[in-house]
Amino acid sequence: MAKLGMITGAANGIGYEISKLLLLDSYQLILVDKDPEKLQEVKTEFSKLSEFENRILVKDLNLPNAAHEIFQELSDLDLSLDVLVNNAGFGVFGTFSNTNWKDERDMIHLHVLSATHLCKLFLPQMIKCGKGKILNVASIAAFQPGPLMSVYYATKAYLVSFSIALANELKGTGVSVTVLCPGITKTKFQQTNCKIGTRRNWNITSSSSVAKYAIKAMNKNKVLAIPGLINRFLANFHRFIPVRTAASIVRKLQERNRKID
Repeated sequence: MAKLGMITGAANGIGYEISKLLLLDSYQLILVDKDPEKLQEVKTEFSKLSEFENRILVKDLNLPNAAHEIFQELSDLDLSLDVLVNNAGFGVFGTFSNTNWKDERDMIHLHVLSATHLCKLFLPQMIKCGKGKILNVASIAAFQPGPLMSVYYATKAYLVSFSIALANELKGTGVSVTVLCPGITKTKFQQTNCKIGTRRNWNITSSSSVAKYAIKAMNKNKVLAIPGLINRFLANFHRFIPVRTAASIVRKLQERNRKID
C-alpha cells in the first residue's frame, strides 16, 4: 500500500513543490487548496508522473469547519495519513490600525486554528499506528516582532512554538514534527497574498530548493528547519540585541523593501 500524504496550499509555490517531491517518492497524495482550477491542473500533471490516483479537495481553510470536513472525508474513505503538511498561508502588509480585519482574522484562522486543528484530528491516528510525520510551514518571520506585518509574524511565531513543543511531546511515539522556516521565497506570496510589490532582490530562494530542504529535514526528523545560512543568521540575530531594537530594524527593512505609494 502506498504511503499517503496530505498537503494544504498544494496548488502553488512551496506546497506544490513539496507535493511533487512526495509524489516522486511514491506517495499517494491528498492535494488541498481553495483554487479548483489550479488544483485540477496539478492533479492532471501528477497523473502523468505516478501510478497512484491522487485526490483533490477544494477547501478554504479560512472557514471554521474546513479542517473537520477534510478529516471526515478521509475517515469516510478509511484513509490514514503518513504525512501531514500544513503549508497554506498568506500575509497582510500595513500598519495594524489601517489593515483589513477580515484579512487578518482569516490569516489567524488559517495559520493558527486550521493548522492546529488538523494536527489535533490526524495525530491520534499516527500515534496509534506508531508512525507519521507532520510538517508545519512557518517562516524566519517567527523569530522577531514584525512591524507592518505584525499579525503575520505573530502567527508564524505561534507555529514555531507549537511545533517544537509538540515534537517534544511525541518523543518515543514514532511520530515526528518538523517546522520549516524559510526566508523570502519565489512564490506568488508577495503579489497574491501580500497584495504589494517588493524591491528586495537578494537572499531570495526558489520554492523548489526550499521544498527539497524541507523534505530532507522531515525525513531526518529534524524539528526546526531553516534553509540557508543567511536565514539561520537572521533567525537568531535578535538574541544579540534588545527586542525593541530588533523590531525597529525589521520595520526599516520592511519600509525599504516594499513599494509604498
